[in-house]
Amino acid sequence: MSILPAEPLLAADDIFSMSAIMVGLAWFGIWLDGTWLGRKTSGVVWVIVIGTALSNFRIIPFESPVFSFIGSYLVPLSIPLLLFKADLMRIWRESGPVIAAFAIASAGTIAGVLIGYALLDLGAIGPKVAGVYTGGWIGGSVNFVAVSQAVEMSPDEFAVAIGASSGVSIAGLMILLALPSIAAVRRFLPSRIIEDTDRGMDDREHQEAPVAFKLTHVSGALAVSFVICAVAFAVAAALALERYSILLVTVLAIVVANAWPRTLQKLEGDFQLGVFAMYIFFASIGAGTDAVSFIESAPILLVYGIVILAVHLLVVIGGARLFKIDLAQAVIGSGAAFVGAGPTAAIATAHGWKQLVTPGIMCGVLGYVIATFIGVAISGFLGGLG
Repeated sequence: MSILPAEPLLAADDIFSMSAIMVGLAWFGIWLDGTWLGRKTSGVVWVIVIGTALSNFRIIPFESPVFSFIGSYLVPLSIPLLLFKADLMRIWRESGPVIAAFAIASAGTIAGVLIGYALLDLGAIGPKVAGVYTGGWIGGSVNFVAVSQAVEMSPDEFAVAIGASSGVSIAGLMILLALPSIAAVRRFLPSRIIEDTDRGMDDREHQEAPVAFKLTHVSGALAVSFVICAVAFAVAAALALERYSILLVTVLAIVVANAWPRTLQKLEGDFQLGVFAMYIFFASIGAGTDAVSFIESAPILLVYGIVILAVHLLVVIGGARLFKIDLAQAVIGSGAAFVGAGPTAAIATAHGWKQLVTPGIMCGVLGYVIATFIGVAISGFLGGLG
């Protein structure tokens, strides 16, 4: 008999209470990042952990219209806020190593899929799961669904596969957030970007007063971001390309940023507002994770996912060391493959790596484009072996 209540204490449609918890968790994570504990472990990790605990102990539900709003509207709205100061020429100069890291990470996912398939007895569903996990962890959920349809997964097979994968994705996200804080990793993979960011944070801590948060700037940035999202989603709908709406938002935001660079460079508070939205997004990710269900649904698939994640990370770290890729760039390249464009942008913003936001999104979108084909190919290859 479970000691937990059958229903969560808060109702899914209790919009104000659910919003208060999500925003409160975001504030807590941002505050924690300014403390020694946050600098050692990352405030975002704590946001996810606490959000997961709240839902799994039945304080809040696993699903809510608030979570849907955050994923469907708040995340796209935050993308332009994070990109208004994107210098395209500088991005192209600096994105090369991130693309290389993304290629290494994709190879790591494929290696993990093949090694795990060889080590574990996955049964008849094995080739299908291998394909959808390859697609999902090079691209994203869109590719997960697309590959599952291409390999003709049944609804029950799909539910079990995605249930087992969700916890692994969360674990991968948390590990990527924490990697830059691990001293051994920092020694193995030096990072000029992290050192410069830490030095900048230290300099800001010694400033007498913070930069002003100007209402006219923030409201203007929000207005432009809404316009960008409205146009991008309308174009995506007209072209029947809804799954690539985030790509159109990104492209349009970059066009605007480079069309009026002097004006947008003067904005104050836009990037910080985008960071705040991303912390809210992380809170919703944690809250939506049913830790018990994905463990119980298919233990062998959970183990398979863990093997894939472990091999993926080993290949990324080893490849970055071999090709002398900055740790920050390796983390973003890995994130673009394993967790997708949106969470990767959030990883970059959580660590203050402004220059890596756009390369991360670009690599994440590249993953969406290629992952379905790779996943279907892996499934067909392994199915042919059987």
